[in-house]
Amino acid sequence: MACYLLIGINIALFIWEIKLGFAGLLRDAIYSFGVIPARISSVFMDALASNNPAVWLAMVMVSLSIIPAMFLHGSYSQIIGNLIYLFVFGRTVEDKLGHGKFILFYLGCGVLTVAVQITVEPTLSVPLIGANGAIASIIGAYLFSFPKAKVDSLLPLFIIFIPLELPAMFYLFWWFIQQGAYGLGTLAIAGGVNPLSKGYLAHGIGMLIGASAMYVLDKCQQNN
Repeated sequence: MACYLLIGINIALFIWEIKLGFAGLLRDAIYSFGVIPARISSVFMDALASNNPAVWLAMVMVSLSIIPAMFLHGSYSQIIGNLIYLFVFGRTVEDKLGHGKFILFYLGCGVLTVAVQITVEPTLSVPLIGANGAIASIIGAYLFSFPKAKVDSLLPLFIIFIPLELPAMFYLFWWFIQQGAYGLGTLAIAGGVNPLSKGYLAHGIGMLIGASAMYVLDKCQQNN
């Protein structure tokens, strides 16, 4: 249920983005709700150097942009790729964690991954959007829990689709490969979005975050 809810929210917001694009308002929305590392880093440094509560409040407000940014996407290929991975792997992880914990896991790991991206490239002034980090965490959690699992797949051969089973580990490598293709079908966003830089690619750390979080949750469950 939670997995389908997340998929539905992502699709609904992408349709909203498309409508904003036709109205010429998409850039303003992306730059308002997207994660701009330079903006967050600047506010964070100001907060560290000041005892003014208003500055810390501003830091909190800017940091909250991380969550809506996880539900926005910059291209058709990005949202389709992310939602396929969420559908294939997310349902199994949700069954293991439960609905509520799954949503918290998804959001928490996604936020931590974005924090890594900001740390890696704090001066980046172009928005980072998409569920890539959260999806990477789900993949990491899945591979940690089911390292030998195989996934039912369809191999396209001209107009014929051949069913076969592929190791889940294959999709780990394929996820990294397809990141470079997420620029296909890009929405018209002036100034660009998701530059293929070290900050963008750092969302791969989400796999380690997801696997580590699942390890901690398993240990806690065993101790209880």
